[in-house]
Amino acid sequence: MTISIFDSEIYKTHFVRGNTAELFSDASELRALLTVEGALAKVQGEHGIIPNASAVAIHRAASCVEIKSAEIAISTEKNGIPIPGLVTAFRDSMNSPEHSQYIHWGATSQDIMDTGLMLRLRSAFDELEQSLLSLLVMLAELAGRHSDLPMLARTYGQGALPTSFGCVVTSWGWPLLDAHEALDEIRQNFWVSLSGAAGTALPLGSDADQVRTDLACELKLLDPKRSWHSDRGPYLRTAAWLSRIVIALAKIGEDIGMLSQSGIEEVYLSDVGASSTMPQKKNPVMAATLVAINNQVQGAFSTLSQSGPHRQQRDGSAWFTEWMTLPTIVVGAGSALEMACKLLQGLSPQPDAMAASLAERKGLILSEALAFSLAKTLPRPQANAIVKALCNESLASDMHLKTLVARDWPEIDTDTLFDPSQQLGMAPVEVRNFVEAVQEKTSRK
Repeated sequence: MTISIFDSEIYKTHFVRGNTAELFSDASELRALLTVEGALAKVQGEHGIIPNASAVAIHRAASCVEIKSAEIAISTEKNGIPIPGLVTAFRDSMNSPEHSQYIHWGATSQDIMDTGLMLRLRSAFDELEQSLLSLLVMLAELAGRHSDLPMLARTYGQGALPTSFGCVVTSWGWPLLDAHEALDEIRQNFWVSLSGAAGTALPLGSDADQVRTDLACELKLLDPKRSWHSDRGPYLRTAAWLSRIVIALAKIGEDIGMLSQSGIEEVYLSDVGASSTMPQKKNPVMAATLVAINNQVQGAFSTLSQSGPHRQQRDGSAWFTEWMTLPTIVVGAGSALEMACKLLQGLSPQPDAMAASLAERKGLILSEALAFSLAKTLPRPQANAIVKALCNESLASDMHLKTLVARDWPEIDTDTLFDPSQQLGMAPVEVRNFVEAVQEKTSRK
């Protein structure tokens, strides 16, 4: 087993990596860092901070130079960061000392690394949004198809009231739709960083603010209009959004795992796992994996949050902690989204099993509806007391509650009252509202 399960040749087809994982490879990081160095030189040349001829040469070289991670590994071991080694390798590759001397002019390593990471996060979120939209469409289709399919709602693991399978599916989808609504706000955290060694941008002179603004424009990032070396809010807010996504996906995994368990079997999974010794087993492996990924991501998010307070103007230990946790959170979210889509593709409800679960309660799950029916003509406390007594009699005698109600209250329409499909309340409306919200969302894309 490798250090990261997402990199394992054995496990990576199960813990799907997705395209987001490639953005956190060494090659992608180096490419992002070079892109930032090239854009910085271009903007500085336009402002006359460095010679324009040098700016053009650096910008051109940054787009085509190939630097291998091994070339800067020794320097990174010594310095704790890759930028000094990267700058040296970049200068050597240009073989033009008169131009390459202006590489990395006035910036600090954190400026380049934070900005490069923001470029990769932006690309990752484009991938994540597409996966999220695909999942929402699948959830809306599944919910809409089964908006009126009665099933047993469970609270505290106990049978409660009738609901519909479609309504259960909407409970999976709404948090994801809410998260999608917040995406535009989250993208406001993709900032450029350019404020020099101690946040004062001294080498950039009086044009420092405008240079930062122009660099943001060049890289299509946002200008925070300040230094944020010790303010890790952008990463924390981004990671918190990802945490929300993974929690919502774990809810799907938890519910499907329980609905597919022996003795319930109200959903069927076409893609299940096998046991090495028990031929009868059909394990909901993907559902369990969604829960496991959430466990990992929440742990990483907790660690990231603890690193939030960067001491003084910059803090190495807190910064290094971000490197160890943020990629795990992003890749975990991407993997979970892809896995959830695959899980839903093989999911189908089992109406007969759902009907059996409803029937075996002998009508007791409709005791609330009975109480409200009686309360139309009786004081509510009296109605509740009557229903409680009937429920106790049903349990003691093993008689269906409907039979006892027909005996004592013949004026009540027991066929309607004890038909779960007639007691779904707002469940079908909830489904319709969710489906319409998803359709509106996707029509705008």
